[in-house]
Amino acid sequence: MITFTLSLAALVLGYFIYGRFVEKVFGPDDRKTPAISKADGVDYVAMPNWKVFMIQFLNIAGTGPIFGAIMGAKFGVSAYLWIVFGCIFAGAVHDYLSGMLSMRSGGVGLPELVGQYLGLTTKRVMLVFSVLLLVMVGTVFVYSPAEILGGIWGSSAIWIIAIFIYYIIATMLPIDKIIGKVYPLFAFSLLFMALALMIGLYVRMPDIPELWEGIGNMAYAHDNSFTDNIFPCLFITIACGAISGFHATQSPLMARCVTSEKMGRPIFYGSMITEGIVALIWATVAMYFFYGSPNPGYELCGASSGGFHTSAPSVVNIVCNDWLGIVGGILAMLGVVAAPVTSGDTAFRSARLIVADFIKISQRSVRSRLIISIPLFVISMAMLLWQIENPDGFNVIWQYFGWANQTLAVFTLWTLTVYLVKNGRPYLITLVPALFMTTVCSTFLFVSKQAFGFDAHVGYMLGAAVLVLAVIWFSVWLYRYRKNNIKVK
Repeated sequence: MITFTLSLAALVLGYFIYGRFVEKVFGPDDRKTPAISKADGVDYVAMPNWKVFMIQFLNIAGTGPIFGAIMGAKFGVSAYLWIVFGCIFAGAVHDYLSGMLSMRSGGVGLPELVGQYLGLTTKRVMLVFSVLLLVMVGTVFVYSPAEILGGIWGSSAIWIIAIFIYYIIATMLPIDKIIGKVYPLFAFSLLFMALALMIGLYVRMPDIPELWEGIGNMAYAHDNSFTDNIFPCLFITIACGAISGFHATQSPLMARCVTSEKMGRPIFYGSMITEGIVALIWATVAMYFFYGSPNPGYELCGASSGGFHTSAPSVVNIVCNDWLGIVGGILAMLGVVAAPVTSGDTAFRSARLIVADFIKISQRSVRSRLIISIPLFVISMAMLLWQIENPDGFNVIWQYFGWANQTLAVFTLWTLTVYLVKNGRPYLITLVPALFMTTVCSTFLFVSKQAFGFDAHVGYMLGAAVLVLAVIWFSVWLYRYRKNNIKVK
């Protein structure tokens, strides 16, 4: 519990120290935000700061910091290091700067920002890439809630239809009608559940791995068949609790609702730190359940299901029901059902706005919103039918989603790096995470069985080669940019 406590303190200090530094690098001012200058009553709607924070937190979180942290805890205490350092120096920087840059650019979506700084070709690639990712998010987050609800009442098919109907309504209505009213309540429930579990951890003081016992010593303590390498798999598994490209598609939603640039740090950087804290709590709870027998956590987990192989949703239900009783069961239901559904509908909303920005169609009228939304839902339904018909369809889509999610973060970090260079600001704060995530995503592509499936040693060498090429590419670009910039002056 000492490592857990130090990690919590590090995240809080990271917000106040490094977050303030990143804020100073960007330099927020008193100019009018898109919520004021482009108010349309649909997507550009000024809302109270506390409500924007809660919606941003739920949008980027969903079940990500819960499920990802639980699965990532199987890698041992290295999960702590990635959550803390990834959140402070990569994820929160990524979320803050992408949100603030969107705000400065009139509330545009990620592909527009990418096109502005990485070129038109990259913009077109990002348009297709981000829209497909968002549709995958919506599709993935239909199936699992429908399965859970179908086990309680009715059938999965009925719940799939019901969730899609909700998606259509939430995507079409002004952002303050459903999202602005209901989401803060769901966000509060996730925060309350995390706080209650943190108190439970300190009451129980479980015997869990500590950092000085060795990063790798505790990994796979109860299961020798869990052979995924910490690098790069840990950094793909724990995404939302450390860094997630999906967040860069969500931040523009709230960039259209913030009334002051100076609220960017608590809303964008702060919500990511909050998500890191939630991930840290769930990773610790999972370690209690996966490691250190004769801890009662492992015995309860093993007796209830598959021990070390217990799925993330099952761990959520076991923990909440055992520790929090009836209230815990309700919170668990909100966590595994409501949270993914809310992430799904904001994913479709983001996709609609990204396409609208690209083809320059105003979203004031219902008709213009339908023109864009209907094809997106048709693609999602086709993807969902394929997923249902294939026994391993969910896992395949989820794996592609995980890689695509982190690859999107790579594009965002490179975009932010070019922005900082062109504006004469310290660019190392995004360059280092960009290089690291580029190496992670390329290495995962080389070693993953769903992609090239090379031997780990070959994959590592190829990943290192990509890193070298990225450094050379950036160095050449930076040299040419500075040389041309001096000539212009």
